[in-house]
Amino acid sequence: MSTIVKICGLSTPETLDAALDAGADMVGFVFFQPSPRNITLEQGRALGRQARGRAIRAALTVDAEDALLASIVEALEPDLLQLHGRETPERTAAVKARFGIPVMKALPVESAADLAAPARYAAAADRLLFDARAPRGATRPGGLGRPFDWTVLQGFASPLPYLLSGGLDADNVAEALRVTRAPGVDVSSGVEREPGVKDPGLIRAFVRAARAPMMSPA
Repeated sequence: MSTIVKICGLSTPETLDAALDAGADMVGFVFFQPSPRNITLEQGRALGRQARGRAIRAALTVDAEDALLASIVEALEPDLLQLHGRETPERTAAVKARFGIPVMKALPVESAADLAAPARYAAAADRLLFDARAPRGATRPGGLGRPFDWTVLQGFASPLPYLLSGGLDADNVAEALRVTRAPGVDVSSGVEREPGVKDPGLIRAFVRAARAPMMSPA
């Protein structure tokens, strides 16, 4: 089965087209003001129309209240809600029930001890995303270009389908997939010229690298 590829933090028609034309399965749009990738509801509306029927559209939020989520859902019409904050299993389940849209819960990973958390979300979410744990004092929980020790996922049986994230780029994604055997990958800062500015060439290179046949070490 082909690796699922998600390009997150898209904010312009040109870079969205680059991701779609490259064959991304999922495209992510950030609705979180501290992020350099934050977009407005009106931008989300236009980008959502552009991507409709071409890829799964994910709306990324961080500890958002229902009123904000409702505005995002109305504008973007997302196929997936990505909860990237400290949402509990109960809150995650409530969001899914309230909006009737599949939910992907992002969980921070630093060590094997963090792999106890996914089981708590098995009945609440549809997918998981494993991202590097943000350092103390960080203003946002992801998109920081930091990888974690991928070997902690070796042999891990996730209770839900998941995407691997955190510090991925075209140069290391093949190795990350070889180590983890993850069913999918998510990239944001790894396809940017500068924070918040996606590069079409880097997007294309990342998709190619993620889809290249995995080679086992000799």
